[in-house]
Amino acid sequence: MMAWNVFKFCTALRALGSIMVVLVLGIIGVTYYVIVVAKYGPALFYGGLDSFVALLVLVLFHSLLVMLLWSYFTTVLTDPGGVPPNWRPSIDEESGDADPLVRLAREDPDLDLNQSAMLGEPANPRTRVCRKCNRLKPPRCHHCSVCGRCILKMDHHCVWVVNCVGALNYKYFLLFLFYTFLVTTLVTSLLLPLFIAFFTVGEKNGTPEIHVATFVTFVLNVSFALSILGFLIMHISLVFGNTTTIEAFQKKTNSKWHYDLGRRRNFEQVFGTDKRYWLIPAYSEEDLECMPVLQGFEYPTRPDLDELQQL
Repeated sequence: MMAWNVFKFCTALRALGSIMVVLVLGIIGVTYYVIVVAKYGPALFYGGLDSFVALLVLVLFHSLLVMLLWSYFTTVLTDPGGVPPNWRPSIDEESGDADPLVRLAREDPDLDLNQSAMLGEPANPRTRVCRKCNRLKPPRCHHCSVCGRCILKMDHHCVWVVNCVGALNYKYFLLFLFYTFLVTTLVTSLLLPLFIAFFTVGEKNGTPEIHVATFVTFVLNVSFALSILGFLIMHISLVFGNTTTIEAFQKKTNSKWHYDLGRRRNFEQVFGTDKRYWLIPAYSEEDLECMPVLQGFEYPTRPDLDELQQL
């Protein structure tokens, strides 16, 4: 029996990514053809109530589609957050919160951290070393085998966006899921009567090509709507718990999660404090300047749990 090679699998995921972008755009293209070109576009010229309904549908559909594409390509094109080569954790000289390993790394940038870490456990449990990158790891940072580097507050590697989902693009990914769910649900609702009509006896309007495209579009959209609903529910619970997908497994062994600041603040750690920006893939300048958490290196914790960990 052949052994499973994780590195070949990671290489395959990188190659698959570009194909997935084309697939996403292809599904959107077929959906656009059925909704706009074949059904509601021509209905604009029917006159009366039909034209008014068609106009409302087209405005809503295009609005959601713009937000979906904006969120999607922002997720694809935004670096999820990498660790700079010479990054070192800050040292609090007054409290003495400094690890000898960090001091050695500051004194000698070319130090082999893997060998140094093997001499013993770091004095500070927050000091972590990536044995693949040979670099110190910021809090909540994990190594991605597909990207081949450490990602700040890594959630997972997503082939659909050809990118890792991390500290700097997690909000954009969630908005992509949200708007995709709204679009697919809208399309499913609009095409449901036509889908039912396929199984009824009687003459059907339109060409065979339009019938096939409508059938395929309905099946694809209802499938994505149901699957994305599950992802949305999962990620909403993660956001309110200030947890990533990776950290959710760690949290099972530690019921007292010191990053849990309460639902409101946990939500703001991802979406920012400015409500005007919550539903768009961007942050206000004020949030970017005043919230270090959005840079991916520093995360506020619960003081009561930090004190317990130090005892």
